[in-house]
Amino acid sequence: MPRKPQTPPDVLAPEDGTLFHDAKGRPVPLPRPLAPLADTHGHLTHFRTHDASVALCRAALAGVCLLVVPIDPTGDMEGDATWGTSVGALLGWLDDQVERACERMGECAAHGLVPPEFPGFADVPDLLGNVRIVAGAHPYGARRYLEDASVRARLEELMASPRCVGVGEIGLDYGPYNELPRDVQLAAFCAQLRLAAERNLPVELHLRDADNDLSAAAHADAARVLSEEGVPSAGCDIHCFTCGPDVMQPFVDLGCHIAFGGAATFRRSEDIRAAVGTCPEGLIISETDAPYMAPVPLRGQECEPAMVAFTASLLADVRARAGIATRGEAYRQLWENATSLLGG
Repeated sequence: MPRKPQTPPDVLAPEDGTLFHDAKGRPVPLPRPLAPLADTHGHLTHFRTHDASVALCRAALAGVCLLVVPIDPTGDMEGDATWGTSVGALLGWLDDQVERACERMGECAAHGLVPPEFPGFADVPDLLGNVRIVAGAHPYGARRYLEDASVRARLEELMASPRCVGVGEIGLDYGPYNELPRDVQLAAFCAQLRLAAERNLPVELHLRDADNDLSAAAHADAARVLSEEGVPSAGCDIHCFTCGPDVMQPFVDLGCHIAFGGAATFRRSEDIRAAVGTCPEGLIISETDAPYMAPVPLRGQECEPAMVAFTASLLADVRARAGIATRGEAYRQLWENATSLLGG
């Protein structure tokens, strides 16, 4: 009898050949995607325990066909032991991860493990040929962006990459981890909005309100700035949206996409799910914000792009229950909206 081939190392669990396990070590079935999946915001550069090339391989096997990786010329590029402040080294590292993932996918194929097919969808890209970046100074780095010419030069170099499809994540953070004053954050936000408009690139916005701020000041300030400055003609998405329909509405009125991640799956996220259920069909997209906020049933683990499969399934369920779309239509909306905005 022929010997059963071993599971490819690091991609599936060798003991049972599954992608994911819950906190108790039980295998977690992956939802079957009804359309190609898009992770419009996943930080490959921030993993603590995962190998980025393995994560890319798992994402491809889960049905992810577009990944957008945010790169910050301040936080991602100062003091890292691999690439330091060299844009070329960082982009070379990303190329290397994709190449290593391609090698692993070849090994997977030899074991009969291949990405899902999507009948009815034309010209679906292979994920490993569709890893994109957005580049921008996070609100934490607002002062550095304004005062340090080398930061702005790194951003320009990142934006010149053929992988670059947008500016982000930029925005406003009034939360407990950012000590920069509001005026500094607003100045950097406005400057990068104008840069995106000049380059005809969409933006991805990071918006965080202060704890217990019922007025949602960061979101309100951002909506005002977008109204005054104008939303870039190439578009805008509100990354990692974690508020309810009332906070969402001004951005919807401006034509901004709303990106939902793992927080939408959390038990106490009724307000986020209410926003999912009312977001216009042409503006909803999916993301992970990996390695943060892994979705239920994997909450508490280090998140990775493949986990967008769980979030997309939840988004489709919510929209089907709301009568906005069938599950299949919701999946298609998520894919088509993401590729329209960030497909390159």
